[in-house]
Amino acid sequence: MDKLLLKPLEAAQVIGVSRSKLYELMTSGRIESVAIGRSRRVPAEAITMFVEELRRAGEPSGSGASGRMGEGLVPADPGGRRGSGQ
Repeated sequence: MDKLLLKPLEAAQVIGVSRSKLYELMTSGRIESVAIGRSRRVPAEAITMFVEELRRAGEPSGSGASGRMGEGLVPADPGGRRGSGQ
């Protein structure tokens, strides 16, 4: 059976952040955690929910964002400078 509760360091490793950043996310309520005695644990489902929240936040919202890579960037001119320089 897979773990249902992860230690903060394990949870941090799963999502690729530092242990300190994970504690910030737990304190702010962005990632759910539970207390077991004096220890904190992160439900595996809370990590999945957090990643889904990040993915939803990154989706185009109809406010002009197309979601296509590179759109909205100023192309380089032949001299190698970006933009008009004005």
